[in-house]
This record gives sequence, structure tokens and C-alpha cells, in this order.
Amino acid sequence: MSLVARHLEANGIPTLVIGSALDIVEHCGVARYLYSDLPLGNPCGKPYDHDMQLSIISQAIALFNSATAPNTTERTPYSWSDDNNWRNDYAKVDDSNREELARRGEERRRLQAEQKAGGIERAAMVADG
Repeated sequence: MSLVARHLEANGIPTLVIGSALDIVEHCGVARYLYSDLPLGNPCGKPYDHDMQLSIISQAIALFNSATAPNTTERTPYSWSDDNNWRNDYAKVDDSNREELARRGEERRRLQAEQKAGGIERAAMVADG
């Protein structure tokens, strides 16, 4: 996404990136970047937390309108939890959850096979569960 933003900027189209990978995006040198210290895939806030999401989007629009220098980075004021220990468990696979994750994977593959057999070529991205 960062490289696309740079290409668009080089061709006169202003951009803003909202993301959760500070080092990667800043290394790419985007013009305007709103950083959220949240798990990857959630740069606009927690699922179903509409107030947080609206606040982050509002901050992004304000940054888009106010940034005057290239490589402008701003941070959102939010964290995933009070103790911010989500990093310890994010995408964690170990003996405590390996069987559950394997069960979910098998269920997901079964559902995809059923949907494909029923004519649905692309299943939903996130399984319930």
C-alpha cells in the first residue's frame, strides 16, 4: 500500500495511509501516515467500536487536511487494551491452542469445500467461531 501511495503522490494525487506497521510504512516514506498501535488488520479501531473508529477516521481526515510537510506521521491515542499485552498473544500458536486452531482450520476447509460444491467460488474471509 505504501508504494501505491508514493506512486499516486508522484502523479499529483494526495494520499493518506492508516496503518499498524510503523517501521515498514515510515521506511517506505509515504506523504501522510496515521499510525494506530493496534494489531495488524485493525488500523481503524476495534471491531464494532464505532466511537473509536469514527475518532480514528476523523483524525485521519484532519491529518490529510493539515499535513504540510512530506513524511508526516501522526499517532492515534488508542491502545487495544489497558495493559497492551495483546502483543504477547497476537497470532500465538503453542500447545495451549494448537488443537483448537487445527479444529477451526479443518472446519473452515470443510465449509469452503461445501460452498465451492454449491457454486460459491469465494467464501467469506472470516469464519464464525
